[in-house]
Amino acid sequence: MSLLWVGLSQLLSWTGLCQLLVLVGAGLGAVVAVWTVKLLVRHAWFTHRLSCFSKPHAPSWLLGHMGKMQSTEEGLLQVDDLVQMYTHSCSWFIGPFYHLVRLFHPDYIKPLLMAPASITVKDELIYGHLRPWLGHSLLLLNGREWSRRRRLLSPAFHFDILKNYVVKFNDSTNTMLDKWHKLLAEGTNHVEMFDHVTLMTLDSLLKCAFSYNSNCQRSSSEYVSAIVQLSDLIIDRRTKILHHWDFIYWKTQQGKHFKKALSIVHRFTMEVVQKRRALISQRKKTGAGFPAAPLKKKMDFVDIILLSKDEDGRGLTDEEIQAEANTFMFAGHDTTASAICWVLYNLARHTQYQDKCRQEVTDLMEGRETHEIQWEDLVNLPFTTMCIRESLRLHSPVQAVTRKYTQDMDLPGDRTVPKGVISLVSIYGTHHNPAIWTNPHEFDPLRFDPANKDGRSSHAFIPFSSGPRNCIGQKFAMAELRVVVALTLLRFSLTPGSNPEVGSSSGGVRRLPQLVLRAEGGLWLQLEPITLHDMDE
Repeated sequence: MSLLWVGLSQLLSWTGLCQLLVLVGAGLGAVVAVWTVKLLVRHAWFTHRLSCFSKPHAPSWLLGHMGKMQSTEEGLLQVDDLVQMYTHSCSWFIGPFYHLVRLFHPDYIKPLLMAPASITVKDELIYGHLRPWLGHSLLLLNGREWSRRRRLLSPAFHFDILKNYVVKFNDSTNTMLDKWHKLLAEGTNHVEMFDHVTLMTLDSLLKCAFSYNSNCQRSSSEYVSAIVQLSDLIIDRRTKILHHWDFIYWKTQQGKHFKKALSIVHRFTMEVVQKRRALISQRKKTGAGFPAAPLKKKMDFVDIILLSKDEDGRGLTDEEIQAEANTFMFAGHDTTASAICWVLYNLARHTQYQDKCRQEVTDLMEGRETHEIQWEDLVNLPFTTMCIRESLRLHSPVQAVTRKYTQDMDLPGDRTVPKGVISLVSIYGTHHNPAIWTNPHEFDPLRFDPANKDGRSSHAFIPFSSGPRNCIGQKFAMAELRVVVALTLLRFSLTPGSNPEVGSSSGGVRRLPQLVLRAEGGLWLQLEPITLHDMDE
C-alpha cells in the first residue's frame, strides 16, 4: 500500500509539474506577445515622427537598415555617400529596436550638442556595453549626478596638474623611441604603429592615473592585456545584435572571457584605490596631512579625485573612484593612441609638412642639453599643432557620438528629433562634408592657420565632441599628442611602410572604424634615425 501511494504521489507530482510548465509557458507567451505589440506600435510611431527627415532606401519596413552600418572602409565610404546625398541629416533604423537620426552638418549638430546636460542622456546602443566595465562613471551618468561628478573631476584636468603629466609623457615616449632604435639596430625598419603606440599610451596613463610604473612596453602585463582584450570584446559584441541582450551574452564564450578580463581590471583598480585611501587616512591620523601646493601638483589622478569634495563636503566613494579610474584608462589610451598613429601617418605621407614640424621642434630645442618637451613648450609649436588638428579632422579617432533627449529637439528646416530617438552625431561625416570643408579628403594643415578661422562654424571641427558633455580629457590628450609627435620627429624621419610579411598593397591603407579608428592589417611606417649632425644641418 505504501509503495502504491509513493508511486501515485510521484505521478501526481509529475502531472502537476507539467501543468505548471504549461501555465508558465502560456504566461511567457503572453508576455512576449504584449512586448512584440508594444515594439511594433513604437516602431510605427517613430517611423511616422521621423518622416520629416529624408530616409535612405530600406528593403524592409520592419528590418530597415539592419546590417547596413559597417565597421569597415566601405562603411566610411557609405557615410561619404550619405553626406553627398543628404548634406545635413537622414533618418535610420535598425530593425524595430533602434531608431536614429544621423547628422552631418554643424547647423544641425550644434543645437543637440549644446543642449543642457539636464535633458541629455547617453543611450544604450553605443554606451550600454561599456557599463559592466566603467560602472556609474562620468561617461555614462546623466542628470544631476553627472553634474556633480563633472565638478568633482574637473580639478584632475587643471593646467597645474597637466604640467606634471608632461614629464610622464616624455618618459613613456622615450621608452617607445628607444625600442624603435633597437629594432633598427636589429635590421627592422618597418614598424606597425598601433601595437607600439597603444602600449606607450597605456604606460603613460598608468603613471598619470596611479603613479604606477608597469614597464608594459618592455614586458607583458596582465592588467594591460586585460584592457586590450576588453576593448576587442566590446567591438565584437557591438556587431552581433543577439549579444546586445545581457541574458544571452553572459552565456556565450565571449561573455565569459569578458567577465574574466573584467575581474582582472577591477581588482587592480580596487587595490590601488583602497591602498591610496588608507595612505591618506594614515597621514591624517599622524598629522602629516597631504602635500599642499606646489607639492600638490605632483599628485596623480587618483590622489586628486580622492581628495575632491562637493559643496556639501562629500567626496566620492571607493566604487565611484574606481569607475572614474577605469574610465580614465579606457577613454584615454585607445583614442590618444589612434590620434598619434594617424598624425604620424599623415606626416609620413606629406614630407614637406613633416620637415616643417621637425624644424619647429629643432628650433625649440636649440641650446638645450637634453631634448625634453616642457609644458611651456607646447604653445611654441603652432605649426605642429595645426598638423595635429588637421589629422584629427581627417582621421578622427572617434567616428560618432550618440545622444538621447528627454524632450523633443527642434532642428533647422522644421525638423524635430522626437524624445527617445537616438541622435547619431557623425564626426566623420561632419569632418568630411564638402559643404563645410573644401577638398575634405585632402590633408591640409593650413585650414587651421588662425588666419583661416573666420567664417567657420564652431561645430565644423568636433573631434572631442562639444557642449556640456564634451570630452573632459581633451587638454590632456592634446598635450600628450604634441609631446609624442615632437619627440618622434626629433629622432626619426618617417615614410609610409608596409608589413614585411605581406609586402606593399596597391590599394593603400584601409581604414577600420571600431571603438576608435584603426587600419586593416595595422598602420605601418618606415623609420630612419636622425642624428644630432642631421639636425644641425
